[in-house]
Amino acid sequence: MPRIYTVQPLTTGLETELETEAAHRLLQVLRLKPGRELVLFNGDGRDYRAILVKAAKRSAGIKVLGRSEQEPLFPLAIHLGLAISKSERMDFAVQKSVELGTVSITPLITEHCVARVATQRRNNRLTHWRKVAVSACEQSGRRRLPEVHEIGTLKNWLTDHTGGTGILLDPAADRSLHQLSPPAHQISVLVGPEGGLSESECELAAQTGFNRVRLGPRVMRAETAPLAAISAIQMLWGDFR
Repeated sequence: MPRIYTVQPLTTGLETELETEAAHRLLQVLRLKPGRELVLFNGDGRDYRAILVKAAKRSAGIKVLGRSEQEPLFPLAIHLGLAISKSERMDFAVQKSVELGTVSITPLITEHCVARVATQRRNNRLTHWRKVAVSACEQSGRRRLPEVHEIGTLKNWLTDHTGGTGILLDPAADRSLHQLSPPAHQISVLVGPEGGLSESECELAAQTGFNRVRLGPRVMRAETAPLAAISAIQMLWGDFR
């Protein structure tokens, strides 16, 4: 059954027209016809069963038939600090980390970033990454949207994530994830770019309380490492159990 994100407040019995982007997805991409049932969600933690009652060229009218129970909060909140990589790799990392249950993602500018985002293009890139996250929620069944924060600096992100469990992915580290003490309620994961983090950046993370950990004996690509780490974290302490 098609599952579509809408920004509108939803309630059982509501009849309304969807906003342009959602209507375009239903009518032009999925080509639904009146009478077809679908699922809507707006990030409030519920799914809403609905039916398409009107289909015009640029507008879609729906009626909400019912709502689901509220999605439980994640047992472990995973916050991802992700150094900006090349566009396709960044999109892939954002998409899959949302599917795996990341609560927040912050794109970071680091010393060795191969991809650079010009100041005037940052809002466009941020809007794009947020759309990638929404699409991943539509596909994966998540009812709560992750936060995709504005592009930040490593120093500021580390400052915002002090006090809890933090890990820095480093293929040269001495420890593995399973050797860490289980995090209480949240964990922050720092992933460098294609060129890796500089030694001074690694030292800064260590001074902030981040633990250097390795993910086995292999060096992973910038878009693979966060997904492997999040999967392992979910298996050890999160909702994969």
